[in-house]
Amino acid sequence: MNKVQVSIFALAVSAIATFSFRNMEGGSITGKVTPLDGASTAWAIYGADTLKADLLDGTFNVQGAKVGNYTVIISAKQPFKNVTLSDVRVEEGKVTDLGEIKLEQ
Repeated sequence: MNKVQVSIFALAVSAIATFSFRNMEGGSITGKVTPLDGASTAWAIYGADTLKADLLDGTFNVQGAKVGNYTVIISAKQPFKNVTLSDVRVEEGKVTDLGEIKLEQ
């Protein structure tokens, strides 16, 4: 019985160590849109890669972005206009915070 417990403990420690030291997979892009209900989606475009994040209470978080310079497009709802941000830099393991993005009519 004691050997089984030791084996299970060793397996659990091994699994935790494996998942704890995984390689980073890019970064993320976050921001907040005002007015809070003025947009529905944020798009991050890098070459042929396109990532999408829905807005919740005016905030978005695009996950899994590869390292590079992105074009971020905020899809606005009428009567507001879409916003395009160029050269948004994503770095490995970091969050790129775009801060507050004000929509115009």
